[in-house]
Amino acid sequence: MSSGGGQQSQALTKPTFSEVQASALVESVFGLKVSKIQPLPSYDDQNFHVCILRTKDTTDGPNEYVLKISNSESSKTPDLIEVQSHIIIFLRVAGFPTASVCRTKEDNLTSLISVDSGSEIKSYLVRLLTYLPGRPIAEIPISPQLLYEIGRVAAKLDKTLEKFHHPKLSSLHRENFIWNLKNVPLLEKYLYALGQNRNREIVEQVVQLFKDEVMTKLSHFRECINHGDLNDHNILIESSKSTFGDAVYQVSGILDFDDMSYGYYVFEVAITIMYMMIESKTPIQVGGHVLAGFESVVPLTPVERDALFLLVCSRFCQSLVLAAYSCQLYPENKEYLMITAKTGWKHLQQMFDMGQKAVEEIWFETAKSYESEISM
Repeated sequence: MSSGGGQQSQALTKPTFSEVQASALVESVFGLKVSKIQPLPSYDDQNFHVCILRTKDTTDGPNEYVLKISNSESSKTPDLIEVQSHIIIFLRVAGFPTASVCRTKEDNLTSLISVDSGSEIKSYLVRLLTYLPGRPIAEIPISPQLLYEIGRVAAKLDKTLEKFHHPKLSSLHRENFIWNLKNVPLLEKYLYALGQNRNREIVEQVVQLFKDEVMTKLSHFRECINHGDLNDHNILIESSKSTFGDAVYQVSGILDFDDMSYGYYVFEVAITIMYMMIESKTPIQVGGHVLAGFESVVPLTPVERDALFLLVCSRFCQSLVLAAYSCQLYPENKEYLMITAKTGWKHLQQMFDMGQKAVEEIWFETAKSYESEISM
């Protein structure tokens, strides 16, 4: 959902390219002629859905793409964006449904574009990815089978990235990146965006519990590279008919690798559970199905399991606090920024009111039921 480490410095750095300007970029940087272009929703970058005209040179390739224009803060970290692009390529080769990264006319993965805004010159990194088919899972009723599959994909992705190597891999150690779960205490400087209310009180309690109970255990968690944003708009699905004639969904696309950073396996499953709860009519039940899928690939240790409840609450706090803050920066983008807030505060309060023990009992019993099914 975000691409920058320091939110406050990004007040005026979101790109504002028009459709005509974006079309010109596709042609000048990538050598493709645009037939149709339209903006896509985004957090603090700018994305366009691009259709290209067929020519004698492009008869065999895809004709739909996503043009990604990074905000000017993220554009100052080209090594990070290069590593993210190579990860997308690596995962596609490994069989994951990620996009293909298109090369520029100069055979690079990115291009740095400078724009004179009058008062200063700003630079933006530009990339072009193939457009993936499928529907965001936010648009369909989500079943236990699909939740299990999403948990499994999340674990396989992190596990596969153990084999990824790149000379600039250290760029994924993003120490003050606001969206990394270990940086939950950094939320304190944005709490003013909530005003004084029950929501703020809950966030303050979660942050304090995180400091007391999670920060002290980080050294016991197993480290890995996290996607970090497997939300209900970044996972695409397609349906097929089962032998019984009903629809079976499978993951057909994984989007938005901009929040990738070094984290822990338990972070990935916590983030995934939180986002899968957003659209669910039975949000508390979601965690067990996602956890079962994740643990079919990477079983959590007892200390990781013990932290899961608080990590899910913490991700709710990150998303809700930063959405409220970002709405003050970009009021014109409020509808997109507040997607999580529509149900998120209600779900966080419900988890907090039920308490860790009651929620864990539901999650762990549900996950256990999959073990007995597999062993039968």
